[in-house]
Amino acid sequence: MDEILPDEVARFVRATGPDPDETLIEMDEYAVAEGFPHVGPEVGGFLRMLARLANANRIFEFGSGYGYSAYWFAEALPEDGEIVLTEVDADELELAKTYLENGGYDHLARYELGDALETIEAYEGSFDVALIDHQKHRYVDAFEAIKPKLTVGGVIVADNAMRAGIIQFDKLLEIVEGGEPDDVNENTQGIATYLETVRADPDFETVVLPLGEGIAVSYRVQ
Repeated sequence: MDEILPDEVARFVRATGPDPDETLIEMDEYAVAEGFPHVGPEVGGFLRMLARLANANRIFEFGSGYGYSAYWFAEALPEDGEIVLTEVDADELELAKTYLENGGYDHLARYELGDALETIEAYEGSFDVALIDHQKHRYVDAFEAIKPKLTVGGVIVADNAMRAGIIQFDKLLEIVEGGEPDDVNENTQGIATYLETVRADPDFETVVLPLGEGIAVSYRVQ
């Protein structure tokens, strides 16, 4: 993970954040052992708080991996709540199911194998929170897909809004400051276009927070 915060600050944020349970600790250890890019406990704790603040009952994830963010989210849901996990890798989705079962949250989860953008179209009703964490060049597509189904007062969180191994941060910074750098890769352009889109949308108020690899938090105001 390409950390944004200085090491001492990141350690401080982690030490003062919510304590993960045994299953989350195991999931963190798995990420380290396998080199799996997960959001980490700093972002995880923030996601859980956002879900509580939004009084979330339904959550949708565009890209769930092995269920790390979904586990944090699930802790904030009521007993009749629902979180939809989407993943194109069957093994990762099965691992997510195992972890959520271990934590006692399996009854809240819907596991959808396949393309998240196709999955969201099949769901009726509204969602209170959405996480976008799949292919960066499709972030805007995910935003457009979830917007009609997001409640007023709902929140969309986009991961990797600042950094990742595939993001050219110097070029991303230049773009958001109004420049036009050369040789921008597809992932960097995808993040830049997403940020431009959500910031320009009058229905949302957006801030980018330097947690994990950067998260863009968009609150639906109308």
